[in-house]
Amino acid sequence: MTSLFSFFKTYDDLSIRYAVRPCRPEKKSGSIILLGGRREFIEKYTETITELNGRNFDVYAMDWRGQGLSARHLPNRHKGYVRSYDDYLEDLNRFFREVIQPRAVLPCMILAHSMGGHIALRYLHDHPDSVESAILTAPMIDIASASFKGLLIRVFARLAVSAGMDKAYVQGSGDYRAADQNFNGNRLTSDPQRFMDEQKAIVANPDLALGGVTYGWLKASLESIDILKGVGYPEAIRTPVLIVGAGSDRVVSVKAQEQICDRLPGGRIRIIPQSRHEVLKETDQVRSVFWQAFDRFHARPR
Repeated sequence: MTSLFSFFKTYDDLSIRYAVRPCRPEKKSGSIILLGGRREFIEKYTETITELNGRNFDVYAMDWRGQGLSARHLPNRHKGYVRSYDDYLEDLNRFFREVIQPRAVLPCMILAHSMGGHIALRYLHDHPDSVESAILTAPMIDIASASFKGLLIRVFARLAVSAGMDKAYVQGSGDYRAADQNFNGNRLTSDPQRFMDEQKAIVANPDLALGGVTYGWLKASLESIDILKGVGYPEAIRTPVLIVGAGSDRVVSVKAQEQICDRLPGGRIRIIPQSRHEVLKETDQVRSVFWQAFDRFHARPR
């Protein structure tokens, strides 16, 4: 079936793109709210959306502000920037209020990846009755770095923003270039064909491309990580949550995922050892493990 694309307006008058792709009307299992990670866009999840439809779920997806075909903040649209994660949370809340709640078939479940998983956890903290459950693939609970390197990153981010460099690229980052997208040595997936899905979509529509992060995005992310890991914060999230971690992840911390799962009252975790960061873009073997975990989690008594 065809996805229905549209836009809603944010509190600061930005246009956020979303898509609704219903399954066949005969028998619906409920609704999935699909939340991608940084740099991602709805088209990247076409295969996953089709599989969710095949499980009789309607799917609601959105492009975060600053990426996909949602409004970008800066004249250079390649720069990854956000002022605060409060903006992501408010956008997600509007998506729920204006798009999902008026039409969604219950029960509702979140399926979120990486940065989307981080935002989902914070949303569940603030809106405990919004969905019945959530499945998070490789959620960004913390970045993958040694403790000393992580401390230096935090210091540099704060200093750079204080110096008025919040909209400047983090050192080593830059605009998206197709020539830089090489499968060999990539940290995202071991599947060469699915690795190309993002690149093919960008060739078809170059406006989907997003480059590296700015110091402003990095500082906002680190501040939100501190909130999420704060005393009593995960413990207040009562929604059942399944974390599907990537055992070979070099983007976000698997250890942090295990630690926060221990603090979530309804938390469960499944680590797939051979998976790189993008579980849903991995090989058929890895994805079959994910879908088995998905089906068991969805079918379990609440």
